[in-house]
Amino acid sequence: MNNSNSRMNGHLPAGLTAYKRTPVFTEKTVPKGLLKDHNTKAGVWGQIHVESGQLKYIIPSKGKSHLLTPGIVGTVMPDERHHIEPVGPVQFFVEFWR
Repeated sequence: MNNSNSRMNGHLPAGLTAYKRTPVFTEKTVPKGLLKDHNTKAGVWGQIHVESGQLKYIIPSKGKSHLLTPGIVGTVMPDERHHIEPVGPVQFFVEFWR
């Protein structure tokens, strides 16, 4: 797993504004759609915030997998197919920016 990738530092392009946030999900309440490949809409960035536990953020097209933990934010680029996998007990939410 690669946590050194610049997209894991939570930085977004300048000029974006947060407009939506999911509820906090757990390994038991995570929507099934997040567990299979999906993407954000054109022009929409996402940030995956882990409050407790660990979560894998996987980008199959790039062959990359990142382990997210509290303090390590996963940045999702617009239109990029990805999915997540809980690693044991976890609490997380997703914030959307445009």
